[in-house]
Amino acid sequence: MTTAPERTAAELQQLAEEAGRALENAPALEILRWATGTFGGRFCVTSSMEDAVVAHLASRAAPGVDVVFLDTGYHFPETIGTRDAVDAVMDVNVITLTPRRTVAEQDAEHGPKLHDRDPDLCCALRKVQPLEEGLTGYDAWATGLRRDESPTRANTPVVGWDAKRRKVKVSPIARWTQDDVDAYVSEHGVLTNPLLSDGYASVGCAPCTRRVLDGEDARSGRWAGSNKTECGLHG
Repeated sequence: MTTAPERTAAELQQLAEEAGRALENAPALEILRWATGTFGGRFCVTSSMEDAVVAHLASRAAPGVDVVFLDTGYHFPETIGTRDAVDAVMDVNVITLTPRRTVAEQDAEHGPKLHDRDPDLCCALRKVQPLEEGLTGYDAWATGLRRDESPTRANTPVVGWDAKRRKVKVSPIARWTQDDVDAYVSEHGVLTNPLLSDGYASVGCAPCTRRVLDGEDARSGRWAGSNKTECGLHG
């Protein structure tokens, strides 16, 4: 990856806003080529290992690209297996982030099953904080967010400004549908989490994820029975 020039937050924000307009209708691969060309080694892909679609696309734009994975300590074994498979077979550099405290240490401090009693705090400790620390060396990061996943994601820009982290946020498949994802997976033989074939439409931490029912949106299996719809990584 090339070395990108140092840019101020104001310059990064301007880049994001201009690219968001210019690339709104661009193919996902073109968006990622813009991102890797603009930010070089200061760009990474984040992946929950639900599938490896964005990681695969990014590897085509920039072989060896950093793919950041958050190991919360609560993942399904299938998710860890997907991460290991991606690391083994794709031309990417998988970087695993972990929270400051193990699950046992968190239990000792906050009591067991914090995810049941205060899921927002659990997500903050096990997802939001480690990601913010892990993204320190990057100016831009890519996600697999799609507008069709839920009402809260309906206005996701393909390139936007992450004001909270003061970074450019790239969502190259924001305009894709599930059919587009399935077609890409089939065409390129992309790795996917086995749980997607077992009734799970969105895969998060095991204690907070269930299978979805017919007619439910893809995110309905996350934090079911509560008003929570996002972990905090995306607003």
